[in-house]
This record gives sequence, C-alpha cells and structure tokens, in this order.
Amino acid sequence: MFDLDEFLHHISRVRERTRRVAACIPAEHIEWTYKPGAFTPGDLVRHIAVTERYIWAETVHDRPCRYVTHGRELAEGRDDVLAFLDRLHEESLAEFRALTPEALAGKCATPEGTRLTTWKWLRMMPEHEIHHRGQLYTMLGMLGVPTPSLYGMTATQVQSRAKVG
Repeated sequence: MFDLDEFLHHISRVRERTRRVAACIPAEHIEWTYKPGAFTPGDLVRHIAVTERYIWAETVHDRPCRYVTHGRELAEGRDDVLAFLDRLHEESLAEFRALTPEALAGKCATPEGTRLTTWKWLRMMPEHEIHHRGQLYTMLGMLGVPTPSLYGMTATQVQSRAKVG
C-alpha cells in the first residue's frame, strides 16, 4: 500500500536535487531562452513550483486546479524565483500531510477531469518534476554552466571505475 510518509520523504529528496540544479542558474540567465516563446530557466522553476502547489496539492483534495501562470509576475530574479520554489514546496507539503488514508484511497480529478485513485495521481508528480529538471540541466549545459552530478559520480567517473571482462 501507499505510504504517505515515505512518499513525502521521496519528493523532498527529489526537490533537493532539483533545487541544487536550480541554484546553479546564473542570475543574468534566469530569463534566458534559446528561442522566442520557449521556457526560460525561471519559467521552468516557477512551473515546477506552481504545478506541485496549484495542480497536485489542490487536486489530491478533489479541489479544482488553480494553475494559471508560471510567469515573472509570480517571482522575478534568481533569488526570488528560488525562494518562490521553496515557499510553494512547503505549502504543498502541508497539503499532502493533511491527506487521510481514506482520501489517498479515494478518487480525485486531474486537470483534464479524469478521475484517478488519489495516491496513483500523486505518484505522477515527481515524474513531472524530474522531466523539467532534465530540461534545466540541458539549458544550463547550453549556457556552459557547471552543474552538480545527480547522485554523486558522473558518467565518466563511473566508467573509469568499471571492471570490464
């Protein structure tokens, strides 16, 4: 069965890794984009924050989605964007902690109106964040910004330690 405490620990660890990458965004590139109309690093971080808070933390309580923007009007400048990410994560955790076993086993509506078992819908949230964290890594790579390895060693370090044959 779904263990809420274990899940909350897991998403907090996912967020720690995302936060480490987001902290690498140079202040002068927070709103940089590789083409007009594409997400900026700031958009991605705000999007991660608002989807957790205004999609998942609302819909798991069977309330309507409240995500209307991920724009600069929410937080502008690297430090404010990171503080926004942190604040909305804390708000979201409070909403998730309020879920009862009955609510987790019940149904909730996704933004498109599909009724899903709440704990199954909740499991999709970290996958969404991880997807956008990958985009942050790519954008920072395009900018030549050094980023932390995800779990410790880089691929090159793992390869150098591999025993072949």
